[in-house]
Amino acid sequence: MDIREFREVACRYKVVFFDAYGVLKNSQGVLDGIGRTFEFLLAESIDFYVVTNDASRGPVELAQVYIDQGLPMITSDKIISSGMLATEYLRLKVRSGTVAYLGTEKSAHYLEELGLHTLSIADLDLDAVDGVNALVFLDDEGFAWSRDLNKIVNLLRLRNIPCVVANTDRSYPVSDRAVSIAVGSIADMVERITGRQFIKFGKPDAQMFIFAYEHTQRALEVGKENILMVGDTLATDIIGGNKFGIDTALVLSGNTLREAALEQIHSTGIVPDYICESAVID
Repeated sequence: MDIREFREVACRYKVVFFDAYGVLKNSQGVLDGIGRTFEFLLAESIDFYVVTNDASRGPVELAQVYIDQGLPMITSDKIISSGMLATEYLRLKVRSGTVAYLGTEKSAHYLEELGLHTLSIADLDLDAVDGVNALVFLDDEGFAWSRDLNKIVNLLRLRNIPCVVANTDRSYPVSDRAVSIAVGSIADMVERITGRQFIKFGKPDAQMFIFAYEHTQRALEVGKENILMVGDTLATDIIGGNKFGIDTALVLSGNTLREAALEQIHSTGIVPDYICESAVID
């Protein structure tokens, strides 16, 4: 397996799209030394954006997490999240009634900024669902799994409403050796149980990459051939970047373990342009 230094790879591009979990941070915080990467990018005039399926907070709050941990260069305009796409859909398609959501109060930012009335699944009364006009999967926290997932299944038996998945990730790294179930897996399970077809936003869907590309002036200026997507997951970051026509770098600091990387690449046929230990520059 040909492992490249991230410095060597990044300097070939004018814009770098980073996944968040497993690339820049895990549940413990930002990865040690990742600040050096952004210092290098700034010094080399390489633009960067965080392209993430994280819908747990709005862009301002997502950026503040990085700022609080010593990365002041990651401002809210550098955040491109699947929650932003879900918000656009809801703005156009759901104009009245209540939007029920799975997640924390912070994750409901995407809904509240539209002026919609929101209701946590934890607070939903199944005897009073007539006004619920949409359901959104936002985060894997903020609810009691057994009780509230059963509520969702029964809500969808009672109401024929659109179901939006704002984060399609199936898992996310909590350390360099462990992952946790993400909200995308929860949505997949409920989708199969109910027989519904949910509306999903996020990588690897091309719409996420189109949104990121059009959202960033520098990317439009330099073209796809000068953009690198850096991710830790073959089935979202890497295949999504490949399909969109930009180069990809798989890092081994998150979902994909070093000892399993080659086997997964061979079995899936999802081939990154580069493999790096991490996005940290020494």
